[in-house]
Amino acid sequence: MKLSELKVGDRALVTAVQAEPAVRRRLMDMGLVRGTELEVLRFAPLGDPIEVSCNGLLLTMRRNEAEGITVNKIELCNVPQGVGPGLRKRHRFGRRA
Repeated sequence: MKLSELKVGDRALVTAVQAEPAVRRRLMDMGLVRGTELEVLRFAPLGDPIEVSCNGLLLTMRRNEAEGITVNKIELCNVPQGVGPGLRKRHRFGRRA
């Protein structure tokens, strides 16, 4: 799957970077190397620049550059938030306040 095929909010692992040598080197210098996890943050209104988060950096790239990056999408399980024993109301000094 290509990076340009992901949707906003999707997470993926980079498996290969195939682009012109100068562009490939620039992307790899910014941290887009094999095994890096990234998240798609947003697309521009016309869809051309794509913003991704990678190693704490916000990277913006053109769609044709994103088509040269092969990724494996990470499927996240749906765990309900706010459920579990750690979120009980705590009592001060053993009594209800």
